[in-house]
Amino acid sequence: MSSDPWGRVDEQGTVYVRTAEGERVVGSWQAGSPEEALAYFERKYQGLEAEIGLLEHRVRKTDLAAKEAQVALDHLKAQVAEAHAVGDLDSLAKRLETLSGEIESRQAERRAARAKAQEDARSAKEALVAEAEQLAESTQWREAGDRLRALVETWKGLPRLDRKSDDELWHRFSHARSVFSKHRKAHFAALDNEREHARQTKEKLVAEAEALSGSTEWGDTAARYRDLMAQWKAAGRAQRDAEEELWARFRGAQDVFFQARSSAFSERDAEQGENQKLKEALLLEAEAILPITDLKAAKAALREVNERWEAIGHVPRAARGQLDGRLNAVERAVREAEDAEWQRTNPEAKARAAGMTGLLQQAVDKLQADLDKARAAGNASRVAKLESELAGRQALLDQAQKSLEEFGG
Repeated sequence: MSSDPWGRVDEQGTVYVRTAEGERVVGSWQAGSPEEALAYFERKYQGLEAEIGLLEHRVRKTDLAAKEAQVALDHLKAQVAEAHAVGDLDSLAKRLETLSGEIESRQAERRAARAKAQEDARSAKEALVAEAEQLAESTQWREAGDRLRALVETWKGLPRLDRKSDDELWHRFSHARSVFSKHRKAHFAALDNEREHARQTKEKLVAEAEALSGSTEWGDTAARYRDLMAQWKAAGRAQRDAEEELWARFRGAQDVFFQARSSAFSERDAEQGENQKLKEALLLEAEAILPITDLKAAKAALREVNERWEAIGHVPRAARGQLDGRLNAVERAVREAEDAEWQRTNPEAKARAAGMTGLLQQAVDKLQADLDKARAAGNASRVAKLESELAGRQALLDQAQKSLEEFGG
């Protein structure tokens, strides 16, 4: 018979293991010496001990799911209870019991974290609803509309609550957006009505202007064109396409009349020559607007120039193209500056850039926090993974912040 502190082999080759509850049979051995038998069953014990050590490492050092850990734990408990091995099985059982408590503790922590996340999500969604309901009554159509779209994107990024709570909050959120949309549509419908009224009024003005274009009653007709111009300015603006088309026709009718008048009254060449001098002097004022440093002031100055330009009257035909071309160059520069300013301050693009910057900042902050935890836990593989992810997200954040700075925000 052969034995060691944890087991023995009797004369018949039966192998026993010693536990706190006494001896139990774990197998029989007929192929060699008792020492070889004990060595064989001790190796089985060592294999079981290694499995337990691996599970301990996974539970304590990795993000192993609690359910998966529990399944592995139950399996090892059954193996230890029925193990055909020689060694300190009682210590293995105690280690498994300790590990069971750690798994239960982790499950409790995760349940608490989920509850906290739900409460945070609820608070965040309630805040979104409150802001949406406040925006619903806003008349700042573009700014409020952009903000509501940003709130929707924020909502999409939040976790769902229980169905009843989530549906109730979403109903209030959606209703607020609908109220705002209804008010905005009503506003723009009224604006469209005003523009349609302006279009109809200007159609009549254009019709009269075109009817007058063949008149030879030079004084009365010129005075009537001035009246029509005053009515044009008082009528308000039509939709852009219609406004441009009607204005071209109106100006065209005036040009026909005034060109005919110019042809009929050659004696007015001197007056037109004086008009040319006045417009050349006015062009110097217009060209002094450039380069544009203050867009608002430039637009005001150009409006004044245009009004005085129209008041001066016609110039000799030969000079008209050059003078108009110089004035058109100034007008084009102001329009381009206005377009550039609009692009620079476009609130919708700026809101998207700000929203993306915020989301990326949150992602970077979360990755940094996870990385700090992994470093504290000594998890080298997770540290390497998180460092790589953090570097990628930080690069995206830097790019997003640069884009946002280009908007002046």
